[in-house]
Amino acid sequence: VAVSTRLRSSADARSSRRVQWRAPVIQAAGRLRLADRLSSGVLGLAKPVSPTLRASRLLVRFKSLSSVSTLFSMPERRPFVRLPTDVYPVNYGLRLKPDLIDFTFEGKLEAAVEVTQGTNQIVMNCADIDIITASFVPEGGDEINATGFNYQNEDEKVTLCFPSILQKGSGSLKIDFVGELNDKMKGFYRSKYMTPSGENRYAAVTQFEATDARRAFPCWDEPAIKATFDITLIVPKDRIALSNMNVFDRKPYPEDHSLVEVKYATTPIMSTYLVAFVIGEYDFVESQSSDGVTVRVYTPVGKAEQGKFALEVATKTLPFYKDYFSVPYPLPKIDLIAIADFAAGAMENWGLVTYRETALLIDPKNSCASSRQWVALVVGHELAHQWFGNLVTMEWWTHLWLNEGFASWIEYLCVDHCFPEYDIWTQFVSADYTRALDLDALDNSHPIEVDVGHPSEVDEIFDAISYSKGASVIRMLHNYIGDEVRGHVQPADLWECLEQASGKPIAAVMNSWTKQMGFPIIVVDQEQNCPNWMVPISICTSEDPSCTKMKVLLDQPETTVNVTNIAPDHWIKINPGTVGFYRIQYSSAMLESLLPGIRDLTLLPVDRLGLQNDLFSLARAGMISTVEVLKVMEAFVNEPNYTVWSDLSCNLGVLSSLLSHTDFHEDIQEFIRNLFTPIGMKLGWDSKTGEGHLDALLRGLVLGKLGKAGHKGTLEEARRRFKEHVEGKQILPADLRSPVYLTVLKHGDSTTLDTMLKLHKQADMQEEKNRIERVLGAIPAPDLIQRVLNFALSEEVRPQDTVSVIGGVAGSSKQGRKAAWKFVKDNWEELHNRYQGGFLISRLIKLTVDGFAIDKMAAEVKSFFESHHAPAAERTVQQCCENILLNAAWLKRDAEDIHQYLLQRKAPPV
Repeated sequence: VAVSTRLRSSADARSSRRVQWRAPVIQAAGRLRLADRLSSGVLGLAKPVSPTLRASRLLVRFKSLSSVSTLFSMPERRPFVRLPTDVYPVNYGLRLKPDLIDFTFEGKLEAAVEVTQGTNQIVMNCADIDIITASFVPEGGDEINATGFNYQNEDEKVTLCFPSILQKGSGSLKIDFVGELNDKMKGFYRSKYMTPSGENRYAAVTQFEATDARRAFPCWDEPAIKATFDITLIVPKDRIALSNMNVFDRKPYPEDHSLVEVKYATTPIMSTYLVAFVIGEYDFVESQSSDGVTVRVYTPVGKAEQGKFALEVATKTLPFYKDYFSVPYPLPKIDLIAIADFAAGAMENWGLVTYRETALLIDPKNSCASSRQWVALVVGHELAHQWFGNLVTMEWWTHLWLNEGFASWIEYLCVDHCFPEYDIWTQFVSADYTRALDLDALDNSHPIEVDVGHPSEVDEIFDAISYSKGASVIRMLHNYIGDEVRGHVQPADLWECLEQASGKPIAAVMNSWTKQMGFPIIVVDQEQNCPNWMVPISICTSEDPSCTKMKVLLDQPETTVNVTNIAPDHWIKINPGTVGFYRIQYSSAMLESLLPGIRDLTLLPVDRLGLQNDLFSLARAGMISTVEVLKVMEAFVNEPNYTVWSDLSCNLGVLSSLLSHTDFHEDIQEFIRNLFTPIGMKLGWDSKTGEGHLDALLRGLVLGKLGKAGHKGTLEEARRRFKEHVEGKQILPADLRSPVYLTVLKHGDSTTLDTMLKLHKQADMQEEKNRIERVLGAIPAPDLIQRVLNFALSEEVRPQDTVSVIGGVAGSSKQGRKAAWKFVKDNWEELHNRYQGGFLISRLIKLTVDGFAIDKMAAEVKSFFESHHAPAAERTVQQCCENILLNAAWLKRDAEDIHQYLLQRKAPPV
């Protein structure tokens, strides 16, 4: 049988059912791009063997005043001008002398510069730095002292004014300055740690991306303005002092014999945001990669053993990237170091990569499988940047997505090479691909490639669009053109190179994905028109689910292809491997034909996952009923795959959170217990001979889900094992700690919380502290929830981890969500001051308010942030308000149907 398949691409499709769906209550819920284009029902096919495929452009056109874009429009962008080009640096000679007692530093800059046209001023970036003196010495001329320093604090610039014209040519700019070792986890800052003897001390460390090198020294802090660096650090002689390059001279500091002067080799030409230095107390483990690069992993004192896993990953990874890029690693050494107070996961400073402790340290006995995997991915990501980002750098932050999206894609390639048993590409779909689709379904998403101006705008795009959608689109491109075509330049040049190498219209395809936000939905059986996407479509059939039967580029209003040799009982699957960055809505008949492929596992795991995830998203958008998704979820009764269960679990968690606003929340818990019990019984509590990494992940996931949902047997066993663990009789394996802790807390009292806080205090590993911090919010009693929130801001919790404690409270219950939001409002000044506009403030807001489902809460959140400005989180606030309205609409639309379905499931058969 030949199946005729029409591929259509459209901007708009409206039916009478569509109009009914657009009742005022839904309009008030706002504009969900993936919701607005298609019929709310899944239409049946007149001829089930002739599916019609189409792609829709998802640009929304609600005109109602109550639409989200009207209620929550983005503010006007702040005016911004990049640095003038009349003077640029060639080399920075930089000397820094940090004071680890008073938390200040002295600096001397002697920069070799080039004056391209005569000027009487030099404009540089400078923030939170006081310039003492500045002068310019033209080559072969006399020194000219600056007569004034004009600080533009809002734009983080300083203008050095000179009494005469600096003539075209080479010269030297000399600046003496002082600054503060701040406690904001950005720029040159202090990081608190505890010595093995229990004494609190401080390290001086750096985090310069995106625009914070200017807090350590006056500089041209734009990625395209590259130079070489000669760095000298004057530090206590009993401290480790590291920078991007190897040490080439170390000698006593003549003015103070307790100090040493450490000079580092000249760096390659590089951007300011990649400069780094660390001064503190560390141990290390060392090895060499097969191509002769010295690799060290620096750990807290006494914990060198915990650096061995990352060392193994790094030494395997460097040669892998050398072969992949066909370029050797260009520095003589690379250091990976664990920093106690660190806002991000890690930072790719050239030759000196900085990490949170939990992203680098692995204890052979006390680290769980998911931590090992996380460390492998983060090491793979940061080392990829040593080439793609450091050696070749984006011209401006507009192209951050290419830098981060590429590293987020290739980290999986690297981990798959090092640890094939992780099945990491299936996990990519759950961790990155679906996460990006979820965010990109919002009106307040943004294109992958977004114009960036003012520094406050840069932090906003360190998000799932730049990282996860970027990685997903690169994965789709990789699949479209094949592995043999490579190129390493900036976007327009890169597309041109790849186009020449592949013979395919790469620029046209990629521009449709990077320059507009959103994504198409490929809908089966409905009429549409007006193309706006160039969509690479792949098709497979049940004859060979692992093999793509045909590929087509959907670039016209209508394309017809014939899928040949399809038996009447065979299914057709669009987007095998879940590679194309789009959602699919099948007709009822096609969906029905795919269900046996879920039950008998003939559909590949990644496609079982993708099918369920698409349906869940379409239900949230109001395009199908949530009941349809619950019915499909029940088909996963034989599912063995960890990543598929993980995605199911995540979506059920979202639904459970939504239904916490109803009086039948317990019914969805029963559904969860029923769904997860068979796999829980099969796995049991204890690992079996021959089990591997994925079995450990699955056991933890399933037991945690059953325990949280109140499965009686799981709760009893968790309490028994927890008691033995606390008493020291039988220590819990690392992989069981999170599910056990979560279960006993969810059904615990003040004694449980006291015990857990005691375990937290006793924990020597940051991984264990974080494990406890993330689940504390599960405690149900209101007074205990308040205790957990107060604990979040205590000295017991590292500044960067406060966010996950508060987020854990908000995500655990309706009561927790209300309490967390009130706590954030009451403590806003302290929290905002702590994170100073970095991305942690965005994460805090999202975790706290995203789960609300009442229209008035969106207005309350909007109102609060209108009077409490958070410039780096403006887009996040818009997204959260939109999500709240969408949740409210979802609840109004589907709650009663879900309730009836869950009651019907419980009813005894007649």
